[in-house]
Amino acid sequence: MKTAVAAAALATLFLGAAAPAVSQEGRREMFEEDTIKTSAGDLKITFVGHGTLMFTFNDMVIHVDPVSREADYSDMPKADLILVTHEHGDHLDAEAIETIRTENTEIVLTEKCASAVDGGIVMKNGDAETVKGLPIEAVPAYNIVHKRSSGEPFHPRGVGNGYIITFGETRVYVAGDTENTPEMKALEDIDIAFLPMNLPYTMTPEMVADAARAIRPKILYPYHFGNTNTSELVGLLEGEETIDLRIRKMQ
Repeated sequence: MKTAVAAAALATLFLGAAAPAVSQEGRREMFEEDTIKTSAGDLKITFVGHGTLMFTFNDMVIHVDPVSREADYSDMPKADLILVTHEHGDHLDAEAIETIRTENTEIVLTEKCASAVDGGIVMKNGDAETVKGLPIEAVPAYNIVHKRSSGEPFHPRGVGNGYIITFGETRVYVAGDTENTPEMKALEDIDIAFLPMNLPYTMTPEMVADAARAIRPKILYPYHFGNTNTSELVGLLEGEETIDLRIRKMQ
């Protein structure tokens, strides 16, 4: 496993920085950023927080699960594309979406999310679409082990999506709220993976390590990890030299 420190030696390929955003109230926020070189241009990843991301690719801005508790979206770039993984309030925020939406914005979402956001492209588990020139695949996102006191999974099967977005030849998997499902572990050719590690709603560090060993992403970002100790995942993946584990501010 390559750690974030070791990854610094790869600066010619992967460039890290921090980008400031200043709110209307003068509040200053610092978001970490990584820049990944792809066959079709640079992909900039902005780590907004929790399950919220922003990608910038060839002047296109892609927001993933934009929510107002993670950023002041009146200060964020307008969206060319928005991806929403599922309907829970820490992932679906109709007000944030409207703030960054323009008449040219495309929105990819689930069937449940479509009841709160008009004009989106509904993708079901297993669907594949090309949107704004980007191939997108919807991967099932659900719980097997972790359940509510009623016995219902926190995220039932068939409701939520993870998404694989392909930038040039670089396949980026944003898993959404899920465990290490058979569908996830069957994925191939994943270059960058965002895997959730927030208990009890998503995966334990052991589950994330299991998924990482199955899909073997070149770069692994645990995200949506709440108070989970990320050092546990570092220890579990020690010795996995082909997986570049990067810890960013994504609680």
